[in-house]
Amino acid sequence: MDARFTEEDEAFRREIASWLETNLRGEFEVVRGRGGPGDEHALVEERKAWEKLLGANGWIGIGWPKSVGGRDLSLTQQMIFYEEYARAGGPGRMGHIGEGLLAPTVIHFGTDDQKKRFLPGILDGSEIWCQGYSEPGAGSDLASVQTRAELDGDDWVVNGQKVWTSGAEWSDWCFVVCRTDPEAQPKHRGISYILVPMDQPGVDVRPIVQMTGDAEFSETFFSDARTAKENIVGEVNKGWAVAMGTLAFERGASTLGQQMNFQNELNAIIEVAKANGKAKDPLIRQRIAHAWSGLRIQRYHALRTLAGVEEGAEPPPSSAITKIFWASWHRDLGKLAMDVMGPEAELAEGASPYALNALQRMFLFTRSDTIYAGSNQIQRNIISERTLGLPREPR
Repeated sequence: MDARFTEEDEAFRREIASWLETNLRGEFEVVRGRGGPGDEHALVEERKAWEKLLGANGWIGIGWPKSVGGRDLSLTQQMIFYEEYARAGGPGRMGHIGEGLLAPTVIHFGTDDQKKRFLPGILDGSEIWCQGYSEPGAGSDLASVQTRAELDGDDWVVNGQKVWTSGAEWSDWCFVVCRTDPEAQPKHRGISYILVPMDQPGVDVRPIVQMTGDAEFSETFFSDARTAKENIVGEVNKGWAVAMGTLAFERGASTLGQQMNFQNELNAIIEVAKANGKAKDPLIRQRIAHAWSGLRIQRYHALRTLAGVEEGAEPPPSSAITKIFWASWHRDLGKLAMDVMGPEAELAEGASPYALNALQRMFLFTRSDTIYAGSNQIQRNIISERTLGLPREPR
């Protein structure tokens, strides 16, 4: 791994930093730093407008092949974009599920017609996507999904329930993992990956209010919801590989942007510690230093992993620790934030019980970090079984 940047990379860094500084002003000044974890309901329409501005200026799909409208930037330059975006306080992206998950899946598994239909709306920021994976009885065990899709003439008819559907209430489309052959064994067979429009009578979205006071995700009920026969990615009953491909695309250069957001949070904690005198407490100082060190470990681990992938190698076995490491680290950062704030951590900024400041929202949201996208327990099973080759956990 070479962690140094070329002059071309640094020129690109100056380009995106300058663009962000220029455009996160005026009408978009209000979205700076908003819409992140625990704050997803903030300024939705303004952030949709920001998404379209990004698209109009070529800042969506920067890593996609040029043949489908992307810029085909190197992983290094993608990393620089996400870092500078976070550094500038770019708002939480309305289109990140479409750009980061659905689009790479369609590029890799989809037909030419599907690429022509679905990629332009993501590129210009006009179509927002959500993910229909988890169900009440199928969270970490995705192969147990019960939502069904049956062909009726030229349409798929979808019935079932999804849960933890991030951004469902403002999404235009959902990619839904469905069971299309209920008799197939083993259970990961008989699953298909189907694209379903959200704006139709058969789709009922019910937001789930979190302890942050926000409702970033929802229950989504499909009752005879319909979508065209051709809106299936991959082959019928062979959607498991497509679904796993989507999850693989989730771990990319954007992880460096996530880490820059973490750095912003750590910086805010340090400023509070300096202001209220907690920076003089040797135990608090030690915890801040530990948090800083952990963040640097995340960065170098991500750079090492991405460097190998860019050269065509499979992700190294050590990449299996990524999620459990950052989730546990971020959970502890939330605790540090509250300890640094002291008694002020117990007080809301306004009359509403959810008039929270950024660090309070961050603390509450980090309670979920070790659960969503694979709980710490599941992550330990993955590391032990798939990376270390230990016997499977008894069933």
